[in-house]
Amino acid sequence: MMIIKEPKELQQELKRRRFEAAKQGRELTVGLVPTMGYLHEGHASLIRKARANDVVVLSIFVNPIQFGPNEDLDRYPRDAARDLALAEKECVDIVFMPEVQHMYPQPTKTKIQVEGLTSSLCGASRPGHFDGVTTVVAKLFHITKPDFAYFGMKDAQQVAVLSQMVADLNMDVQLVPCPIVRESDGMALSSRNVYLNEEQRSQALVLSASLKEAYELVQEQKSTTAAELKKLLTERIEAKPLAEIDYVEVLTFPELEPISEQTRLSDYEGDIIAALAVKFGSTRLIDNMLFQKKDVALHV
Repeated sequence: MMIIKEPKELQQELKRRRFEAAKQGRELTVGLVPTMGYLHEGHASLIRKARANDVVVLSIFVNPIQFGPNEDLDRYPRDAARDLALAEKECVDIVFMPEVQHMYPQPTKTKIQVEGLTSSLCGASRPGHFDGVTTVVAKLFHITKPDFAYFGMKDAQQVAVLSQMVADLNMDVQLVPCPIVRESDGMALSSRNVYLNEEQRSQALVLSASLKEAYELVQEQKSTTAAELKKLLTERIEAKPLAEIDYVEVLTFPELEPISEQTRLSDYEGDIIAALAVKFGSTRLIDNMLFQKKDVALHV
């Protein structure tokens, strides 16, 4: 497993590998797994998907330009030794671990902004966040030129935004959305879960539990409306004294547009997402469930 810090070095290494493959009459495929580190089983599942490629590149970079002034950049969990051990166990070929000065050697004057899709959900709560995400991911795409890039559906809005960027800018990469990975009690895996104390974590289970209840409601009552779904989720979460709701939304996916409150989910022709963001203490958690046509949940 190679560990590379400099973007130029990674570009040269991948160019060398592609050249060697071409000499043998074959085309090299590269799979990219972008992360901010503090890796867990959710990240490992992305790496395993990426193993379908000839080369797996795992990037570990806590991207400062996607954090707001009052967010957790300085205390975001970091453990390089732990990350490298997991990467080696999962047979990563190249770990790209740049420092901030490698990715942003001078103040960034160029940013990529996706309009519309970033105005709701986390985009509304975290102004400028997705500009930082799209900019750093575009840089990673330019550096690695991956054939496939793997992202977890826990951050479904990120998947929607990046898919729009790739389509709009004709980027030669295929995004691969991967299912949410949960712990045995239903908790969606997140690097930020480490912030929770015992009581906060116990109450945070309401996120996955309420989404599961919403799924069951839709399965049992085909006449369930978007308003009824939102009401159920809100009431279940508000019943937890430590929960502070940022948003509870039921939107179209991937357009992330509002649905008429009286629209029955069974009547809607496209896909629908129920998305949550809730704070427990100072820790903000997100979770979601995606409903396909005919009310089948993809990610429970």
